[in-house]
Amino acid sequence: MKIDAATFLTSAKGLEDCPRSTLPEVAFIGRSNVGKSSLVNMLAKQKGLAKVSKKPGATKLLNFFAMNGWWTLVDLPGYGFAQVSKGKQASFNQAVSEYLMGRKQLKLVCVLVDSRSEPLELDLAFLNWLEDCPAPHIIVFTKTDEVPEPTWQRNMDIYRETLAALELRVPDIVPSSSVDRSGRGVLIQRIQSFLPKRPRKGSSSSMQLNWLKKTR
Repeated sequence: MKIDAATFLTSAKGLEDCPRSTLPEVAFIGRSNVGKSSLVNMLAKQKGLAKVSKKPGATKLLNFFAMNGWWTLVDLPGYGFAQVSKGKQASFNQAVSEYLMGRKQLKLVCVLVDSRSEPLELDLAFLNWLEDCPAPHIIVFTKTDEVPEPTWQRNMDIYRETLAALELRVPDIVPSSSVDRSGRGVLIQRIQSFLPKRPRKGSSSSMQLNWLKKTR
């Protein structure tokens, strides 16, 4: 699969604001400042497609990007952002959790973690939470250009061992770098494997009038 076209669609505050579309979606999520927006730009080969900031918490909405006109990449706010009030943090996390649990067309969750570090409690807690998410997930190691390969390879092994010891799913791990674009092809292939077959040219998707909401 080649990504020939990528465009920003819209932003949403929560599940009810999400676009009414039946196109399959792939969500990117991780700790604040892990490099989500940079990875989106690297996949799309568009430097300014997603907003990049050195300050954590730059992504505060659910941002939707049309990829090749037949699937949607969703850049989710980073978890663990502490520089907002507790009230805003609660709303912030609720919006993300409701999307992940209630978005019917979500086909894959890409969990971004920093390749420079061994498993952090916050990342492990989120991966544990994802056990109940209807959509499957993979792990994407970011910033591999900033450490020697033996270091991030060792951290990958530690992640696998730790998840297995916690009796959690051990998903595929894809190493990547938005700087040297390593891992781009592999990640695109992994995403494609979770997407339905691409519709033929000239076919159209009907609008989705209702979508699943989180049951309480």
